[in-house]
Amino acid sequence: MNIAGLGSAFPKHYYPQAVMQQALKMYWGPKLKSPGLFDQIYQHLGVDGRYTVMPLEGYPELKTWGQANNKWIEAAVDLGEASICRALQVSGVQPEELGALFFVTVTGVASPSIDAKLVNRMKLSRNIKRIPIFGLGCVAGAAGLARAADYVRAFPEQSVALLSVELCSLTIQLEDMSVANLISTGLFGDGAAAVIIGGSKRGLKGPQIINTRSIFYPETEGVMGWDISEKGFRIVLTRDVADMARQHLAGDVDCFLADQGMKRSDISTWIMHTGGPRVLEAVEQSLELSKGALKASWDSLRKVGNLSSASVLLVLEDVMKNHRPAPGTYSILAALGPGFCSELVLLKW
Repeated sequence: MNIAGLGSAFPKHYYPQAVMQQALKMYWGPKLKSPGLFDQIYQHLGVDGRYTVMPLEGYPELKTWGQANNKWIEAAVDLGEASICRALQVSGVQPEELGALFFVTVTGVASPSIDAKLVNRMKLSRNIKRIPIFGLGCVAGAAGLARAADYVRAFPEQSVALLSVELCSLTIQLEDMSVANLISTGLFGDGAAAVIIGGSKRGLKGPQIINTRSIFYPETEGVMGWDISEKGFRIVLTRDVADMARQHLAGDVDCFLADQGMKRSDISTWIMHTGGPRVLEAVEQSLELSKGALKASWDSLRKVGNLSSASVLLVLEDVMKNHRPAPGTYSILAALGPGFCSELVLLKW
């Protein structure tokens, strides 16, 4: 099983963090009870700027969830097509060769799902298997990669695509003044990422997926996720996210590696979801990583913010393009998300 190509795509609107911060302060005006706290939150998020599917002045015009979701569908198809095309070009796989299309998201809904719309637009095979996955949140990039690996393990002669589209700006709740929502407005961005995975009989080049592991933490449903109502998606985000990483990640990684006859010192590269500064710091502490070990994750957070499920795939793309590990070395790709849960993927270069 090889990761043969990655591609990403972003909307045309990009704003420095300070511009987005000022726009929200002007919109909220006196409703923002603690401007100082708001400024402090933004200063500590480690984000320089983010992409949005709409110009900033357009968001107050979205009066209903339906309006926001219609915009999500339109943009998700465009960005999804662009990212898959780029991943296919890198891999050398032809669109009609894809045996399955996995689609992950947590920022919009559609039926038929976005993958069906892409089958039509891209003229993919009539026999392609569609696997849309909703609700895994930030962990879905790693989980989708793992499920795609499961598929090509069963069908080693096939190649499949994994697509993540997250348009977090369209979930904004402009009437929610909670700290969780203030953090959300400063942390999350928009974009898409796609991966082409080939089965062992395809002979495609790229890092091998050696094994994967899913870990579920019982009775932790309230750690993060959405409250969904007629107003759309309202963020649930607690301080426990970083605590879960700090408490559990090292032990889970060690158990996973031990089952492969390996240990942490055998891992040369760590490809982590960009959950935010507190989460990345907790990962560094838990795994006892050296300074700079998560540089690609910190860089992605700074440049585009947290793109939920797409983030870890963006980090993987950057590592493959710009910091490719030496042949024969190993990486752990990992993410955490609602459930609460984590997903681990062992790669060999």
